[in-house]
Amino acid sequence: MPKEEWGTKRLCPETGKRFYDLNATPIISPYTGNEVTVDTSKTRTMVADAEDAQSAKAKEASEEEDLVLDDDDDSDDVDLGDDVLEDDDDDTVSLDELADVPASDDD
Repeated sequence: MPKEEWGTKRLCPETGKRFYDLNATPIISPYTGNEVTVDTSKTRTMVADAEDAQSAKAKEASEEEDLVLDDDDDSDDVDLGDDVLEDDDDDTVSLDELADVPASDDD
C-alpha cells in the first residue's frame, strides 16, 4: 500500500514511467528533472450509455419468455425417485464389517 506521504502516483510524459509526486509543488519528474504539468480538465466519470435497440429487443424478448414460463400449469406432479436418496437411520458401521473387506493382491 502506498503511504500518504508519497503523494499521488504520476506518469512521466517523456519516459512513460510512473512515479510518486511526494506532494511537491511543482511536480518534478525524477527521470528527466523536468516539471510535469497536470491536466485537471479531464474527469474520469463513467456514464452509462443509453440502451441500444438490439439490447432493448433482447431484454423485451427475455421478459416475454419469463412470462410464458410463469404461465405454465405446475399441477402435474412428477415423482423424482427421492426415496432412493433417503438416509438410513443407522449411520454407523462396525469395525468388524470394515475388517471383512478383502485386501487387494499386489503380487
